[in-house]
Amino acid sequence: MNEALQDLLDLLDLEQIEENIFRGQSRSAVVPRVFGGQVAAQALVAAGRTVPEDRHAHSLHAYFLRIGDPGAPIVYTVDRMNDGRSFTARRVVAVQHGQPIFALSASFQRYEEGFEHQTPMPTAPDPETLPTSAERLRGYDHIPPETVERFLEAREAVDLRYVDEPPYGDFGAPREPHSQVWFRTNGKLDGAVDEPLLHVVLATYVSDMTLLDSVLLAHGRGGWAVGDVVGASLDHAMWFHRPFRADEWLLYDQESPTAHGGRGLGQARIYTQDGRLAVSVIQEGVVRAPRTG
Repeated sequence: MNEALQDLLDLLDLEQIEENIFRGQSRSAVVPRVFGGQVAAQALVAAGRTVPEDRHAHSLHAYFLRIGDPGAPIVYTVDRMNDGRSFTARRVVAVQHGQPIFALSASFQRYEEGFEHQTPMPTAPDPETLPTSAERLRGYDHIPPETVERFLEAREAVDLRYVDEPPYGDFGAPREPHSQVWFRTNGKLDGAVDEPLLHVVLATYVSDMTLLDSVLLAHGRGGWAVGDVVGASLDHAMWFHRPFRADEWLLYDQESPTAHGGRGLGQARIYTQDGRLAVSVIQEGVVRAPRTG
């Protein structure tokens, strides 16, 4: 396990300060605000720590309410909404400076047998044949070197590889609103940290990194890296269908069905390398051209 992955695991290991109340530290991502995937992942950790061990997360629905301050801790309060025979529901509110910045509802289920079918996995090249994020980014002359290094530092815990050029690498002409990314943690998860909730939490963390890329592709925009888009996540939903490991390759197949009114919608499926549909994801975000003049 590399140092960056250990730092991420430490970031997700919340301090319990009272029953149903947890505190998490924060750090900046690429922009001077708390990365949305971090808040969602920490909120899911808080919820999961109030749930019986035989219940596993099967869905979450969340709203990003305010920009988070990376210089201040985040307090997570958990409301134990329901404890049924098969399902457990929790509501979590993240607070900074006395105001809610994020709200999440999550549901957990005891394992049971049931009907079985899935959409087939789309075709994608072997992830080992694709350039790493560092190889791609350091090859772009149009992105300032300091921006490249901040970007790579923020994602150092994750090995994330685009199948095609990312929006910030090849922009100017609209493309099909479809993007594929392979990802896994930069290191194996062994020992005490290797638990089912952690893999779900790490996938939640990564899921906010690239989902709106397909919106940018549809309009030939490069995003934050080239300064031609102002954006932020608005809401986020995930359904966890089958067990998976975040330290093994996962294919994030993403598309955007629509954009309108300053908002863009991304939807995606996450598959294991052997073709099992593990997660479905939907997110809407603010996607605007910067104001001029």
